[in-house]
Amino acid sequence: MATSWPKSLENFEMMEPCRIIGVLDNGSRSLTADALAHLRQAEVVIGGSRLLALLADAIAPSAERRDLTGQLSQVPVWIDDGQQAGKKVVVVATGDPLCHGIAHFLIGKLGRERLDILPNLSMLQLACARFGLAWQEVRIGSVHSRDVGEWLCGADARHGLYRLLQLLRQSPLTAVLTSPDNTPDRIARMLQLETLSEDYDIAVLSRLMQAQEANSGWLPIDEAAGRRFDYPNIVLIRRKPVKKEALFGLPDQRYQQRKPDKGLITKREVRAVSLARMALKPNSIVWDIGAGSGSVGLEAARLCPQGHVYAIEKNAEDAAIVTANRSSLRVSNYTLRLGRAPDGLDSWPDPDAVFIGGSGGELRDLIVLCLNRMRDEGQLVMNFATLENLAAATEVLKTTGADWDVVQLQAARSKPILNMNRLQAENPIWIVCAQCGASQESKHE
Repeated sequence: MATSWPKSLENFEMMEPCRIIGVLDNGSRSLTADALAHLRQAEVVIGGSRLLALLADAIAPSAERRDLTGQLSQVPVWIDDGQQAGKKVVVVATGDPLCHGIAHFLIGKLGRERLDILPNLSMLQLACARFGLAWQEVRIGSVHSRDVGEWLCGADARHGLYRLLQLLRQSPLTAVLTSPDNTPDRIARMLQLETLSEDYDIAVLSRLMQAQEANSGWLPIDEAAGRRFDYPNIVLIRRKPVKKEALFGLPDQRYQQRKPDKGLITKREVRAVSLARMALKPNSIVWDIGAGSGSVGLEAARLCPQGHVYAIEKNAEDAAIVTANRSSLRVSNYTLRLGRAPDGLDSWPDPDAVFIGGSGGELRDLIVLCLNRMRDEGQLVMNFATLENLAAATEVLKTTGADWDVVQLQAARSKPILNMNRLQAENPIWIVCAQCGASQESKHE
């Protein structure tokens, strides 16, 4: 149950509830007789400047008007003051106040018992009606907030467009509530930067229920990125059918690799076992240290659609290859840093899993750092091809108190010879796994 605010208020069940009334952009004509009566009788009316002007003819001249624009935190105070004074209080909001609206915020501050919600049609319903779309299958996103700035490729959840981008990748049809700053063309430019222009169409419905209502129809992303649209508006984005690939264990040749040198890639068989030992969850935060071609981190990102992968690679040529593979796999929950670990790792959030594919000579310090930073029951997985690195890793693990084990993996792949096939061995790899806070007893005590 929501905590009542403020705690000093008692017997509020004896007071008349604050009405939160949903309004469309044709003003008082969109209201039911009951909602209109509450609005006309209100002694305090709270709303954004645009709605207060739109409803001016339905608000009593004697009513106190409070403009909430830029003052959202004051709205519970204004409601409380009005109720304590025994006044009839109304809050007006666009469409359905419980669909990315103010009602949820006020319930959290004041409690459900002090509010009476009178919803209208949502903007989502109206937009889908214009296209004849079954709106129960639409996913809803919102950038109806402060100016979050243009999208930056590789940005993480701290960017205000990040959640929308993840939603668009997972949803065949998305409706997006915008703001004067976070506009349809900004969303389209984000898709351009992520090389997704060919994968989506966009439609913008502006000034719904007004005389200037406009419907752009379905547009290519590249066209929408260069256009401005009247506000207020709602955006529909549909994803075109795309070929789906396996989430992990992709063929080695699926990735660009450094040539003519031997490709820096964790081979398919080792990659699959390493990812399994990382014990990933949909929302895992993952570190990939020594990204190489990016195969492990990129597949981890695909396995963690609500999480994020932070990768670092010291070689500029390899970092460029990782960026190309990120684009090819259409992964967006992935941030790459060009540099040598541990530089920059202090700015990353604590991980649920860490993969070390290359250490740049800092192996001992990296193991200690990663174990100290990992969340409870986090998994550290390391791949080694040399005895020296294996020995260095196990020696430092013995001093940490972590639970750890080693798996040697050597795959052999079939190769044609005349009209037959033989097996050709790949280099053996040691997979070293360590876990802090595990419940099982260490095998190496």
